[in-house]
Amino acid sequence: MRFLLLVLLGLASTAQATGAAATEAPTLRPFVTLEDAVVRLEDLFDGLGERGATPLGPAPAPGQRLVVEAPQLFAIARRNGVEWNPSGGAERVVLDRPGRALGREEVLEALRDALRPRGVEDDTDLELQAFHPPLVPPAAFPQIMVEQVTYDAHTQRFAAGLAITAEGMAAQRIRLAGRAVTTLPVVLAVRQLAVGDVVRAEDVRLARMPANRVRAGAADSVEQAVGQALRRPAAAGQPLLMANLAEPLVVERGSTVTMQYETPGLSVTATGRAMEGAARGAMLPVMNLSSRIVVEARAIGPGRVRVEARR
Repeated sequence: MRFLLLVLLGLASTAQATGAAATEAPTLRPFVTLEDAVVRLEDLFDGLGERGATPLGPAPAPGQRLVVEAPQLFAIARRNGVEWNPSGGAERVVLDRPGRALGREEVLEALRDALRPRGVEDDTDLELQAFHPPLVPPAAFPQIMVEQVTYDAHTQRFAAGLAITAEGMAAQRIRLAGRAVTTLPVVLAVRQLAVGDVVRAEDVRLARMPANRVRAGAADSVEQAVGQALRRPAAAGQPLLMANLAEPLVVERGSTVTMQYETPGLSVTATGRAMEGAARGAMLPVMNLSSRIVVEARAIGPGRVRVEARR
């Protein structure tokens, strides 16, 4: 910041006071938020009229601050014809330059584009080591150039340099390193699911996880899970395993069912009790409540079974 103060003083020495004198005595601006990349005379003093647009030097980098103390303020005022004198020597102006952190996704997108020709697929997750995002002007549209890229396909480790440019700031260069992690699609529960719950589309979401964290047999598409019933509970964020999914029961154990007996030219119905639960199309034992005989029947719908003739 000392260098920046010298720049301000040096440029101020060459500036000429122009325009009519201000009608009011200039006053100090104790705290200023800079939106521009240049510090102007009006950023330090109020009441200068047209002279306030006189440039003094570059503004601090985004996210940084410059404090101009009374001696420097007095020197700048004298060299620019500003009638201002320090009253106690403790006066100062704080010049604050706002900045926003460069988005992680912006960096990853640029890295992915650079690594793609080296065999890194789009569904690979890029893990960055000790990433400290640089600051850019809040309203700027930064350009990111990836240079000096190295990638080891065996270890999946990469390194690269980033050159960030944006209007209103000097170019910044940072060095990054990380690892490319192979991922797989997996279906995750978005809420607590209990045993017997039938999975709806809003109960799950598709995500990608590192391959080494995905259990064998995990559902990898929403269609595999929606409409299925859970054999085991699932917590929010937990992957759903195919082994824990089954067709929902249309007949509950111990429930009363309508039994259909069908033979060529004859159809008879009776009332029975399901000895087990069953999904549509599954076989289960059913007791005829009239004869107390237990027969095998096929579940054909909610509360309905069909006793099939033996061949």
